[in-house]
Amino acid sequence: MIMMSFQCHRNHNIQYLPFVQGMIIGASSFAGSFPELKQVVESIELYIPKLGVYEGTKLVKSRVKKIRDFLSTCELSTSIHAPYFNDAPNYPHELIVDTAHLNKTQIRLLKESITMADELGSSVVVIHPGRIDTDRSRSSDSMVSGLSRIARFAQDRNVMLGLENKVGTDPKNLCSQASELINAIEQIGSPSLRATLDIGHANLTCGGDSSKLRDFVREIKEYVVHVHIHDNGGMLNEKYWGDFHGAPGSGGIDFSVLKELDFDGVYNLEVFSIEDVRAGRRVLEGLI
Repeated sequence: MIMMSFQCHRNHNIQYLPFVQGMIIGASSFAGSFPELKQVVESIELYIPKLGVYEGTKLVKSRVKKIRDFLSTCELSTSIHAPYFNDAPNYPHELIVDTAHLNKTQIRLLKESITMADELGSSVVVIHPGRIDTDRSRSSDSMVSGLSRIARFAQDRNVMLGLENKVGTDPKNLCSQASELINAIEQIGSPSLRATLDIGHANLTCGGDSSKLRDFVREIKEYVVHVHIHDNGGMLNEKYWGDFHGAPGSGGIDFSVLKELDFDGVYNLEVFSIEDVRAGRRVLEGLI
């Protein structure tokens, strides 16, 4: 839910954490309150499904304004995670978006995330690939068609979209492999749509094999505009297809693989607590 305790009075005794050369360290808004996060990271990814800015499918603009007012008082950049497909019981079902099977409401939800990014000056809007129904090729074609329209809307507003690689442990996911993600990006052919590299998802797709993960990163590096950071064991299990979003160091990923990227931008810690954000920051700083 939205963090309503937005008091962020400028305190000139606070020492903002320095930028690490080559990366801007961020965290998802579900990891802590905005005032907590601003003490630890330089960027916040506004996770729309649980930000509290919607009542059902209706965007409450007064709540967005509170976030904008807060950000105006703080030295933070932002990215946005748009609604996506998730069948977990704690995900708001009204905000489910399947980019392979978009309807009018889902298109509007994506456009609202893009408009919010335009208003806030957010660096990127993260979107998910769609889901496979009975026909993989038809689902992929439908996703490319739908995202082409969304990308044109984003381009008109000078907003960058980052299409995220999904976990290969779930057979209904499109774009879990680097080659399929790249193919979708090239088919859409928009300067406003590139890739969000999710290193945890890639590790699951690669079965926890460090060599395969390194190849995955090398293959996708030229397309990356945003990075998601979290850890896992690289194996399918009964919960979230193995995608438990642990703090870096809690699973099996060798994060030195990130050096392959040579990417200057936001490395967003997609973890669930401020303690995990701090642990992840230490891991990322140790790479430099």
